[in-house]
Amino acid sequence: MAGGWARDGAVQDQIDDTVSDAVRAARTRMPSGESAEYCDICGEDIPEKRRKALPGVRTCIACQSARDAQTRSSGINRRGSKDSQLR
Repeated sequence: MAGGWARDGAVQDQIDDTVSDAVRAARTRMPSGESAEYCDICGEDIPEKRRKALPGVRTCIACQSARDAQTRSSGINRRGSKDSQLR
């Protein structure tokens, strides 16, 4: 049940759109093309299984994990309190 001027189902539509946008953005960031044999960052070998599983991969697991951790820590705060959203 929506409140105010919103129609029923508007909140779910907004949630669905947010998820769709996130999936679309993640797909555009995925590597494509030919995989590298050696990591672009540290120079270590990239295992053949990883290269086959992720076409276009350019980094080893350790370097990619570090990059992912940096990306996660600098993003949108979706856990903000209700008070911070009302300001």
